[in-house]
Amino acid sequence: MSRAVGIAALVALGVAAAGARPNPVVQLSTTLGDITIELYPDKAPVTVENFLAYVRAGYYDGTVFHRVVPNFIVQGGGLTPDLVERDGLRPPIRSESDNGLHNAAGTVGMARTSAADSARSQFFINAQDNAVLDRPRALDGVGYAVFGSVTAGMDVVHRIERVKTTVRGPYANIPVEPVLLRSARIMQP
Repeated sequence: MSRAVGIAALVALGVAAAGARPNPVVQLSTTLGDITIELYPDKAPVTVENFLAYVRAGYYDGTVFHRVVPNFIVQGGGLTPDLVERDGLRPPIRSESDNGLHNAAGTVGMARTSAADSARSQFFINAQDNAVLDRPRALDGVGYAVFGSVTAGMDVVHRIERVKTTVRGPYANIPVEPVLLRSARIMQP
């Protein structure tokens, strides 16, 4: 390939990349610090749109991380500090656990019930690599859909992961002192 053709190809790639829309970025502001996550709409379009709809509605503001399991996950996005489910739930979405993304440390996945297509508002952040949550290795063969990753604030995730927990009613692994998700804001469309 001639030098001129090579330069033209690089310029064309640069123009294409410059026109590409950046991935959405959301900042979670918690009582233990901020966590910034980049979302992957190209891999999990239904999940990302569902999550962003909750963010736009202010649904996550004032919820807590209600499930904290050291060396596993921190989970939130649906319960008030009194462990009551927030009003305003959207319909369940289909699982996108077959999107090729893995539950690696720092990735963000959708929580769900035992039914594959039951994810709604709750999400979790993997504190370590959790291949056991990936399709098809998960016990149910379906796994949990990853739709983003932490780009800043893993130290905050680890702080949350280390809080003292207890059992309250039907919930295990509840922080003794609530870890509040003060707000979730879109930083980059």
